[in-house]
Amino acid sequence: MAKVLFIVSGATYWVLKDGTRYATGYWAEEFANPYKILTDAGHEVVVATPNGVTPTVDMMSLRPEMVGGNDEALELEAVIRSAEAMRRPLQLSDVRLEDYDAVYMPGGHGPMSDLAFDADVGRLLTRQLTSGNPLFIVCHAPAALLATRIHGESPFKGFNITCFTNDEEEGVGLASRAPWLLETDVKEKVGVNFSRGPMWKPYMVEDRNLVTGQNPASAAILGDRMLEILK
Repeated sequence: MAKVLFIVSGATYWVLKDGTRYATGYWAEEFANPYKILTDAGHEVVVATPNGVTPTVDMMSLRPEMVGGNDEALELEAVIRSAEAMRRPLQLSDVRLEDYDAVYMPGGHGPMSDLAFDADVGRLLTRQLTSGNPLFIVCHAPAALLATRIHGESPFKGFNITCFTNDEEEGVGLASRAPWLLETDVKEKVGVNFSRGPMWKPYMVEDRNLVTGQNPASAAILGDRMLEILK
């Protein structure tokens, strides 16, 4: 069975353009769906965060209206509650990538606050990319690609990716309040080739060993793809 590293944001808020603290964290279904897919198949998941802090779920992501109903919200809560790995995360600085068969990063607005500026994340993503081992990143987690730049250059330059779009950010009412926009910055500052699907629909891009998903709905298809690759 495989061992998969989940790199998760440790942020609890994101400072908006006007200085307001916007409560956030990781997005429930982006953790829970791939976690369930992998662990149900017998694979092991290990969580790592900046400084080993316990990740905080964005409470908005557990609202029934955000996930398709009350039953779905309760199911996500149950998966998160049962996920022992979330309660004892490793520090990113202690991670040995050779111990893992794949790396996965869930989003939520948390990565916009911490992972985008984290040197350990930048180092780990660069090493995972050059190793040729699978790297899966969804929604807002591609913000971490910004941390891979050295003297303005990223090894992810020229890769085909997707991520949470400016239109979707507009849809959640944050585009005008955000200090920066993910789609804009990964295109302009990392130099990726960006593509997207319809808003809120599953959309996945695979380029060599990098697999990215656009939004929360894409997390499950990334989980399924991980399962295929790890078999």
